[in-house]
Amino acid sequence: MTVAKRNKRAKPDPELLKLADSLLANYKKPEDLIGENGLLKQLTKMLVERALEVEMTDHLGHDKSGTVSNDSANTRNGHSGKTLKGDFGTLPIDIPRDRQGTFEPQIIAKHQTRWSGFDDKIISLYARGLSVREIQSHLEEMYGTEVSPSLISSVTDGVSEDVKAWQARPLDALYPILYLDCIHVKVRDAGAVRNKAVFLAIGVNMNGHKEVLGLWIAQTEGAKFWLQVVTELKNRGVQDIFIACVDGLKGFPDAIEAVYPKATVQLCIVHMVRNSLHFVPWKDQKEVAADLRTIYTAATADEASLMLTQFEAKWDQRYLPIGQSWRRNWERVIPFFDYPAEIRKVIYTTNAIESINMSLRKVIKTRSSFPTDEAVSKLFYLALNNISKKWTMPIRDWKGALNRFTIQFDDRMSLN
Repeated sequence: MTVAKRNKRAKPDPELLKLADSLLANYKKPEDLIGENGLLKQLTKMLVERALEVEMTDHLGHDKSGTVSNDSANTRNGHSGKTLKGDFGTLPIDIPRDRQGTFEPQIIAKHQTRWSGFDDKIISLYARGLSVREIQSHLEEMYGTEVSPSLISSVTDGVSEDVKAWQARPLDALYPILYLDCIHVKVRDAGAVRNKAVFLAIGVNMNGHKEVLGLWIAQTEGAKFWLQVVTELKNRGVQDIFIACVDGLKGFPDAIEAVYPKATVQLCIVHMVRNSLHFVPWKDQKEVAADLRTIYTAATADEASLMLTQFEAKWDQRYLPIGQSWRRNWERVIPFFDYPAEIRKVIYTTNAIESINMSLRKVIKTRSSFPTDEAVSKLFYLALNNISKKWTMPIRDWKGALNRFTIQFDDRMSLN
């Protein structure tokens, strides 16, 4: 086995080493270097101010003691103070001025009050579910920087335009699988706190990777709302969907079949099982779940129907609503029996979206309510950006499913 050679450590500049040794001659404890009045903060201030003086010299064409050589006879005119916020806390900086007010600093732009990257830290904390007050407290504790709630709000409000652009972006022409699910949040609306549903559409593209196609906050559910959602997907470029996996959302099957008449709508089996177990006390749940499994793992729809009949004979006396629920939704339960095992593995459950919902619930668990729908969209967008960074691999068993899709939907694969 060949052992990879380690890269040689780059040798520091000898002159810089001498400078560092000189600066650290009185170093005794970490605070001397990184404390409120530590060396790093002093060096940052000195270097930034020195860079500003160099910029001013370049702007005027002469240094402080030099002869004025620019055509407008512009000269220095003292300094103005500015306080920057950043990882180092607050840092007062003296900005050089010119008499004609034409100097435009590059290293610290006019009206800039935060060091580069500081806004990103605010957004990162917000994306992890921290409230404005919590972010304010965190920044003060970590960096000794006082940041007003209005500043934090203005930084995060800048995301709103990104949300709009993301929600309107073009999509692929074909998504073999579409998952749809929702999370409920509390939003202040017209002076009252209301429960609202945030719906997520997750598409699986031809490479087997998950992609959040959009999010919608429902004021009212029903066929009209779902028709709007599906039409939006169509307008953004989605021409075909093979299978849509849903959680019994009222009106959605009709809406998706109106826009995508060839699509198969499959009720999520995991949701069916979970809803069934709501009727069952803990002591019976394991046995009931095992008997339900005989239904959805059957080889054919006819065998599944027989397993359901046996389930009802065993459990109807104690848990009648379970069998009734499966019978009521049977036409939406059985479509996946038309597909081979390779495809069943990736459509019988919305695990692909359940893991997303679990991550989102962690983000919102400390939020008692949101002030507006826009605040919900903003946080979910940022959180989904973080979550999707982990989607580096195709969903499980995708190659097998894609091979079957290629055979079964050969006439519709040309959209890709």
